[in-house]
Amino acid sequence: MYLVRPPYLLKKLYPKVIWRMDASQKKIYLTFDDGPVPGITSWVLDVLKQQQVSATFFCVGENAEKYPELFQRITDEKHSVGNHTYHHLNGWNTHTNDYLQNIQKCAEAVNSNLFRPPYGRLKKSQISSLKSQYSIIMWDVLSGDYSKTTSPEICLSNVTGAVRNGSIVVFHDSYKAQKNLEYTLPRFIEFAKSNGFEFGVL
Repeated sequence: MYLVRPPYLLKKLYPKVIWRMDASQKKIYLTFDDGPVPGITSWVLDVLKQQQVSATFFCVGENAEKYPELFQRITDEKHSVGNHTYHHLNGWNTHTNDYLQNIQKCAEAVNSNLFRPPYGRLKKSQISSLKSQYSIIMWDVLSGDYSKTTSPEICLSNVTGAVRNGSIVVFHDSYKAQKNLEYTLPRFIEFAKSNGFEFGVL
């Protein structure tokens, strides 16, 4: 179960994080979580290159260290990167000191002032510790590409139905999202372009 767009109350509870960019600009921000992953991330990069679109990749530190050439390709092709912890930790279930140490370990591989918490789960104490060093990026549109109960067609309708000016859109360059991602991403980019949206990086 997931919500395509985060509820208003949640955004009010966490005002110190970024949910959406400038709503006056007809621009959207593609983001990809959990990579780099061989086969998937490279496919995403191929699509983005073909479509001349830039994006932001929130990388798991362990994966960035394991696949350095793939991580290097992300930055070489002028995409931005963000910290997604070293071990893809759930902030709600992790002591704040351990969580911060894991982020620091990721920072050794992923040099960025952008941070997105895995699962979107973060304690207020963690936000307080991170906000001076990182821009904490959440999202405006969640594709649901990772969900076993979401078909490729529903995944596409999730993003085409919810996208708006300033939307930060979440996809996953991971094996569990592969089927939905491969169907949705090229079609969504075409949809966005045909509706006059430009693409930005965070």
